[in-house]
Amino acid sequence: KRVLDLYTVTALEIGEGQQYDVDFENRMDVKPEEYIEMIRLKTSVLLACAVKMAAIQAGAPAEECDLLYRFGESVGLAFQLQDDMLDVYGDFETFGKKIGGDILCNKKTFMLITALEEANEEQRAALEGWLAAREYVPAEKIAAVTALYNEIGVGKRCQEKAEALNAEGFAILDSINLSEERKAVLKEYACSMLNRNV
Repeated sequence: KRVLDLYTVTALEIGEGQQYDVDFENRMDVKPEEYIEMIRLKTSVLLACAVKMAAIQAGAPAEECDLLYRFGESVGLAFQLQDDMLDVYGDFETFGKKIGGDILCNKKTFMLITALEEANEEQRAALEGWLAAREYVPAEKIAAVTALYNEIGVGKRCQEKAEALNAEGFAILDSINLSEERKAVLKEYACSMLNRNV
């Protein structure tokens, strides 16, 4: 029953996260913390659910199951932020999909939201101009928006946020009464997600 309840709640949360993502498309005032909550619901609860389900099936105490869920949430958030970064700064050959897709569709990512918040007047006007543009050369838009991201420093900010979330997940994992061998497997998996190129 615990697994079924967890599965049901997770499915509902993913649906809620998807709705937030859709709602953000028509908003210019999305805050970074709203984005983090959206990707928590849309992406990281799935990883958290998988980790907790495995712990439940293994007969772990309820408190440890809850801590493992929180670990999954943190590293899941880090994974999504890394995915956002790869969409802008990744290499097509290794990433496996075209770079700049989020920029072309004006997707409200952590980097775009932070850029709009922290840009000076000139940078914000340029960003808003690209967001409002209906006709453009895709490569030019990607290059211009990426250059603005670089000027404002949001790529570095996104990377720092992802690393902080990963570290938070590791701290949670370290507090759990598990063998170091089992913790090492989970840490290795989390690191592989944060340092991936694909």
